[in-house]
Amino acid sequence: MQFYQFRQTTLSNGLKVIAEINDNAYSASVGFFVKTGSRNESDSILGASHFLEHIIFKGSESLSAIDVNRRLDELGADGNAYTNNEQTVFHISLLPEFVEDAVMLFGDILRPAFRENDFETEKQVILEEIQMYNDQPPFGADNTIRKIFFGNHPLGNNILGTKETVTNLTISQLRNYHNTHYTPDNIILLGTGRIDFDVFCECARKVCGQWQPIHSSTQSTFCPNNIAKHHRVHGTSGFYRLQKESASQQYTMIFSDSPCGMDAANTAASLLTDIIGDASGSRLYWELVDNGIADTACMSTYEYSDNGFFGTVLVNEPDELQKVLRTTKKIFEQVMKNGITQDELERAKNKALSATIMDNERPEGRLFTIGDELAISGIYRTLKQEIELIKNITINDIHNVLKIYPLNKNLTLTIGPNP
Repeated sequence: MQFYQFRQTTLSNGLKVIAEINDNAYSASVGFFVKTGSRNESDSILGASHFLEHIIFKGSESLSAIDVNRRLDELGADGNAYTNNEQTVFHISLLPEFVEDAVMLFGDILRPAFRENDFETEKQVILEEIQMYNDQPPFGADNTIRKIFFGNHPLGNNILGTKETVTNLTISQLRNYHNTHYTPDNIILLGTGRIDFDVFCECARKVCGQWQPIHSSTQSTFCPNNIAKHHRVHGTSGFYRLQKESASQQYTMIFSDSPCGMDAANTAASLLTDIIGDASGSRLYWELVDNGIADTACMSTYEYSDNGFFGTVLVNEPDELQKVLRTTKKIFEQVMKNGITQDELERAKNKALSATIMDNERPEGRLFTIGDELAISGIYRTLKQEIELIKNITINDIHNVLKIYPLNKNLTLTIGPNP
């Protein structure tokens, strides 16, 4: 029996309305996926995408921040948002009878009032957030290594911006960024779970239909002529060590190139990271964590529309740094030389299948899976197709990834109390 139905339409102004409908679900999730993030910002307005995320929840011309919070309480839902390098997402999960109200509410606040007092208040909040993360070695290491790895490419931008850019950002700059990036042709309204698609579309027309269909600057940056923002880059290699006297442990990050989100090899790359650096049962885990040498030793893939990287995170006592680095290097070299075993691949598949199915059982999980895939690759896959992708990966697929994206060509940055 087919429980899921995929439907989509495009409003006359370019806004895409999409839903994966599950009539057997007891809940629904709704999200506005705005295809703009830190990589779309110029140097003078770094942090604008994240700042806008804050401002939007301060309300529209007809709603104050208190009104927005009260409406969310009335819906019995926790509306939230996040900003990353390539998109800003406003999402909410709730009972099906409140879907119409949720679309109307989010559609309204996506055209914020830009009140001066809200702008100044949120500027201070974000500056404190920047300082808070700067004080925490793991985040400091992550921001620093991304900048080194990507160099001048915008994927190295700090999502929060910098103290200087946020301080100097004006309300007119933020309003202009909103006008050029929050255009209907650059936004997807996505619903999952128990959704009445006709009602869903009618709500979208009511609250978003009057938005002006200006072709967004974000969309235009994907044109081949604009290679400065969107092209494949090879990450920088090397070793960097930073001192953070307030740190009690040593934090190390290792980056190397991996398939991008548009590459069919990204599923194999993800399974490879499970084999090498899953939080339990991986090679890094047994060598470092289980032996008490490190508190954390894990590896993941990070995918963008045109780039990707393997990211390894190691946390340990400062005196164990050299042992941790030697062991990690040994594991990478062994994998590069001898590959993986069939048993390892089967275990990784089972873990990935379990996580995929459990993450996607609820409408909220499907919302993020579908939204991210549409944003990165423009492809919609059913849960069944996601499962088949994992099942069909072979050892040769894994080994081909290792040939194209060698783990021993990497950038390492460690930060801790010792110089």
